[in-house]
Amino acid sequence: MAATRDTSQRRLQISELVRQQGSVQVDALARRFGVSMQTVRKDLRYLAERGVMTRAYGGAIDSGVVSGAAVEPPYEAKRTVNLEQKRRIGRRAATLVRPGDTIAIDSGTTSIQLAEALPDIDVTVVTNDFGVLGALTAKSNVNIVMLGGELRRKNMAFYGGLTVEALGALHVDRLFLGVDGFDLERGITTHYEPEALLNRKMVEAARVVVAITDSSKFGRVCLHRIIPVSAMDTLITDTGAPEEIVEASRELGFELLLT
Repeated sequence: MAATRDTSQRRLQISELVRQQGSVQVDALARRFGVSMQTVRKDLRYLAERGVMTRAYGGAIDSGVVSGAAVEPPYEAKRTVNLEQKRRIGRRAATLVRPGDTIAIDSGTTSIQLAEALPDIDVTVVTNDFGVLGALTAKSNVNIVMLGGELRRKNMAFYGGLTVEALGALHVDRLFLGVDGFDLERGITTHYEPEALLNRKMVEAARVVVAITDSSKFGRVCLHRIIPVSAMDTLITDTGAPEEIVEASRELGFELLLT
């Protein structure tokens, strides 16, 4: 009976931590309660099955946070929403690219706008996005490295072990990272776990990380975290960005480019 009571109390405390903090991590909980990470994972699975929280990579997120605003919209809807802002962001991002650069362009509709705006100069582009490939194909001076893997039709990009493995031997000058969710506390997030894994590998391969997103993504939290906000070097967004983003750029030291 004592073990059952301890388990119930621990799960109750985990529920309260998630409610207070918005998210929890398996390793931190294991240290806090003096139990194994396997035990914590069982606790989180138990609580997730009862709707208390939603499992995330390495932990869990408050179910109230991962709600309608963070549900992945259809691909065609994403291509047309906030299109003018995405075009401006893409054009501004393209001005950072210099002849001779090697860059990685993450998947996403803003990334496609960057590819459209990229001048036809001697650069190498590494990407996993089908739309980015299509936008670059006619630019004969742009060298294209397409990361293979399994096509996810929901966002027309390639993911999987082959995709991650292909990045292992690559180094790029600059990564342009697309965003599904951007929260100052919970970081840059995405809907799809294999995308988060690939994006973290892209970050490791890049000398400079540039996040590109329209202001509608601020305050959203998706299920899988890519990096904390402090891990990026530059943020390019539109002038609809809230004041807290401007303040964060000063406090955290990342460059903010508004367009």
